[in-house]
Amino acid sequence: MDTMRERFASVTSRLLEEDPRLAVVLADIGTAGFAEAAQRHPDRVVNVGIREQLLIGVGGGLALTGLRPILHTFATFLVERPFEQVKLDFGHQGVGGVLVSAGGSYDWPSGGFTHMSPGDVALLDTLDGWTVHVPGHPDEAETLLRHAASAGDDKVYVRLSAQANHAPRAVDGTGFRTLREGRGGVVVAVGPMLDHVLAATEGLEVTVLYATTVRPFDAAGLLAAVGAAGSADVVLVEPYLAGTSTRFANEALEDRPHRLLGLGVGRQELRRYGQLDEHLAAHGLDPHGLRERIVGFLAARR
Repeated sequence: MDTMRERFASVTSRLLEEDPRLAVVLADIGTAGFAEAAQRHPDRVVNVGIREQLLIGVGGGLALTGLRPILHTFATFLVERPFEQVKLDFGHQGVGGVLVSAGGSYDWPSGGFTHMSPGDVALLDTLDGWTVHVPGHPDEAETLLRHAASAGDDKVYVRLSAQANHAPRAVDGTGFRTLREGRGGVVVAVGPMLDHVLAATEGLEVTVLYATTVRPFDAAGLLAAVGAAGSADVVLVEPYLAGTSTRFANEALEDRPHRLLGLGVGRQELRRYGQLDEHLAAHGLDPHGLRERIVGFLAARR
């Protein structure tokens, strides 16, 4: 199976052939995947070098000319480092584009904390009007990338990861999907967390929702699931900063008593490189850690 990043390069290269409005802007990262596309479309595949603020600025400028820019690098260099440019060159100027990240929260541990971005979605939440997709499989990434590329002039963030679920699910760029039904609570699994959540909740009487589009937050879908389950105990399992979506879930359930647990990447920096699976376990996002915390949370209501 190819990775999400490999699928991104191949799909986007084909999209450049199909849609003359699209342009790709890179900052040295991922250039090999676009080598052929750059030869075919030198005016629409631009590498600005290791200048992430310029990456965003060029993208905003292309959008002002009527193009639909697709910008790509590691999440920490795409959202965090050039955040002022994201805020101004897209938001303030009122133009849209597609930011496609790699690296996620800790996908490349040996790269160190400079290459980790658990706070990217929370940071984008301080801005208005961003759609956020978090695919859990390369097939889902392709669907959501195509959706983002054709989304008019919307501002879209696609968060790719080296982590992937075993099998793809049908996604359409909207809402949550119910994968299991139970009456003991609702667990929302975001993107690549799904396989771990399914393993962690095996045998538990809970509803499992799958989320690959997290902004806009599917308040109606969560509310319906809670109503069907007959339980307002909700667990959010996200592959980025723990609690990122709890505000939205609380707002969705504000008219009824509820309990909410937000699981994700902890705020404490893990200063040893380790491997990806060790970071998962350290943050309690492996099946064992998730089951322990989910069971403990559900049991506490009794």
